[in-house]
Amino acid sequence: MNESPDTNDKKKIPLHIQILIALIIGTVIGLLINPGEIPISDPIRGTLVPGDGESIVLTETGESGTVYFQKTLDSVDRLKRGFPSLAEEWTGEPLEFEVTEPSIYIVEEPTQIIVRYARNQSQRSAVSSFSAASASELPFQWKPLYEEHGGGTGRKLTAASKYVGDLFLRLLKMITIPLIVSSLVTGVAGLGETSRFGRMFGRTLLYYFSTSVLAITTGILMVNLINPGVGAVLPGGGEMVAGENESLSGVFLGLLNNMIPSNPVQSLAAGDFLSIITFSILFGVFIIFTGGKSAETLRSFFQSFFDVMMNLTMAIIALAPIGVLAFMVYATSTQGLEIFQTLAWYMLAVALALLVHAVVILPLLVKFVGKRSPLEFARAMSPALMTAFSTASSNATLPLTMTSVEKRAGVSNQTSSFVLPLGATINMDGTALYEAVAVLFIAQAMPGSELGLAQQVMVAITALLASVGAAGIPHAGLVMMAIVLQAVGLPLEAQGIIIAVDRVLDMGRTAVNVWSDSCGCAIVDRFADTGEVEAPAVSPEAA
Repeated sequence: MNESPDTNDKKKIPLHIQILIALIIGTVIGLLINPGEIPISDPIRGTLVPGDGESIVLTETGESGTVYFQKTLDSVDRLKRGFPSLAEEWTGEPLEFEVTEPSIYIVEEPTQIIVRYARNQSQRSAVSSFSAASASELPFQWKPLYEEHGGGTGRKLTAASKYVGDLFLRLLKMITIPLIVSSLVTGVAGLGETSRFGRMFGRTLLYYFSTSVLAITTGILMVNLINPGVGAVLPGGGEMVAGENESLSGVFLGLLNNMIPSNPVQSLAAGDFLSIITFSILFGVFIIFTGGKSAETLRSFFQSFFDVMMNLTMAIIALAPIGVLAFMVYATSTQGLEIFQTLAWYMLAVALALLVHAVVILPLLVKFVGKRSPLEFARAMSPALMTAFSTASSNATLPLTMTSVEKRAGVSNQTSSFVLPLGATINMDGTALYEAVAVLFIAQAMPGSELGLAQQVMVAITALLASVGAAGIPHAGLVMMAIVLQAVGLPLEAQGIIIAVDRVLDMGRTAVNVWSDSCGCAIVDRFADTGEVEAPAVSPEAA
């Protein structure tokens, strides 16, 4: 019997198993070194006093004289939105209120130190964040607490894991743009005729629209079934993220502008995905139109370019277990537990909705439309899905997604090179679902803000459109959420309620985004030609 020359390769642990092991070990290490909340022993009292004009000054001062928090609110409306429990007591006269269970949570990163200040104000929890480049630049009230509780092996390990994870992310980002350009131009030019490109484009958009609608519908049904916001006591005073001045029309005008780059070289340097995709597709289409020797030369060049990029990608992907381990250590060691208890029902609603979409709806589409085994396809895509979960970035995961789809799942490069880059830019099933659930949760939790059927339909439509403009980067969904909140008249400050748990949920919805893009590849690839084609055999051990 002849032995295979790749005996050592057979003994090697498959990549998806390596990543799974790294994910588990990183989670365990992160939980073990999580330092938990640091209580503040100094008794604190709060005051609200009128400021200049309509402004109100909120101050929290300890018996020692230390000012732990001070914020000037420009109107009573801002007070109601950011600190609703205090607004109920405010009459326009100076007001004292009780501050109980004050504590801080310290997160150390390679380039900054973050202090989260948590407490109860008149029986309602509030969380505020402060950051500084170094310990010496921290606000004076936090320096003594940092000197006492900062540093240490656990915090140094957290900072080191963030640094290692970011290095891996930089490697992925380094190859993403060249891989997209070479893959897209090669794939489009290789179609041979523009009519085939048109059919693929139409099927891809139909899939993206359909799955996004299904995802949002699932999220709305789940939040109405669980009612996570009913009776919830929400934290107030959270920090509002960007998006206050965003509008749906503004996002789409920007989207259309980005589709046509004024300078393709500048777009490549800036990493503007939509501009790069548009230019690469047009370049591939006009290679077909040009034909002859010029077309053959360019096809050969971009095919060689793509082959080199795939080899470089495979080398970097071999480091994925290290990157995943580092990201999971950082993610689990920097999350306080109290906020998870406060928002447990909300997190459950998001998680269940994502789970239903990922393990029921999308696999049914793969099985009955793509004519593939969902389990085998999921196994083939597991390295990309676990990396997406740990990095919370669909754009950064794109090289691994493309490799898994082509090398492990057997999807043609012509399909994956078009479907995946476009999907990483405009197909955000998980993000759209999350935005719908979050907005309805906020509405349920704010007295008098319940949304009827018509407004929930508005949430669904706005979430669908806003998700198209969401970048494939961590926390992009929070920025787009501002548009959805404005559409139904909810305060933008409500975003601050869910920022504390956004990282964990972001990991889950990013994995769903990547899984949806991958399933789209399987489905579009089945109809890659004018007729149906038989799906290639899945090879989970490849790559």
